[in-house]
Amino acid sequence: MLRFRWMTTLLAFALCADLAGAQTQATWPQKPIRIVVPFAAGGNTDSIARVIAERFTQSLGQAVVVENKVGAGGAIAAEFVAKAPADGYTLMMAAMPVMAVLPVVGKTNFDPLKDFVPISNVGSNPFVMGVHKSVPANTVPEFVAYIRKNPNKFNYASGGSASVSHLSAALFVKRAELDMTHISYKGGAPAVIDLLAGNVQMYFGNFSELYPHLSGGNIRIIGVSSDKRATPLPQVATIAESGFPGFRTVTWNGLMAPAGTPPAVVARLAEAVKDALASEGTHLKFQQMGVDAIGSSPKEFVDTLRADIAIWSEAAKAANLKME
Repeated sequence: MLRFRWMTTLLAFALCADLAGAQTQATWPQKPIRIVVPFAAGGNTDSIARVIAERFTQSLGQAVVVENKVGAGGAIAAEFVAKAPADGYTLMMAAMPVMAVLPVVGKTNFDPLKDFVPISNVGSNPFVMGVHKSVPANTVPEFVAYIRKNPNKFNYASGGSASVSHLSAALFVKRAELDMTHISYKGGAPAVIDLLAGNVQMYFGNFSELYPHLSGGNIRIIGVSSDKRATPLPQVATIAESGFPGFRTVTWNGLMAPAGTPPAVVARLAEAVKDALASEGTHLKFQQMGVDAIGSSPKEFVDTLRADIAIWSEAAKAANLKME
């Protein structure tokens, strides 16, 4: 009799949980939703968030607004969302540098794995290796051979110490066993300017930063840092297939919520991302930004986050950055 009552109680709890989840999914959302962006308006992360917010407003039946909270390299926004109510009404358009780089190069007041629940990896941007026309190399192996024959004579640019462009280049230089000097700039724009002028010989930048300058003839793109070749440059091999298997550095933007957000809400948001990305209009907007649409599941997204934290930890060590 006791065992029967115990089993009956368990079944009742399970039924209540299922009903609660179904009710949450059926009733949410009941008010406007905000997507917090950790950077200023106008960049890729902000643009992606606004595209998704527009589609969500249509599919979820509530206004979805974008709120920019800048500062501390994105840490202010991340901490704000981590401490927000876990009710599905405050989300974050997370950026890879904020979630996978900041926590491994310094102390943050948020834990990317414990304080958030990943919803969906929305899209990614590959990095490309750009070299000045004075460098006699059309491929990564040719570049490596040339630099090895001329140690300590050339340099590479970055958009700032501990930036993704710095860590990507430092990781490559270490794996290729090259002797090059790092030149740090205050952002990607001045780094690109000096690459075009020939003041630096190599720069790892976003595809959208370097691709528009190819027609000018001052630079060449010789490598892509993602798993697959860039669609607009099918002739340019990935770095992984150029003698460095496993090399992969990409930046992504994904939707996250505070830890504890109801699974039913997370599931509905993940489905809403997939629906948004299935739109031809969304695909076109992403292509114009140089973004590859993804729309992963929450499980796939957390796997990506864990893998990237490991990658950028290695990159930070390669760049001799202090780990706190």
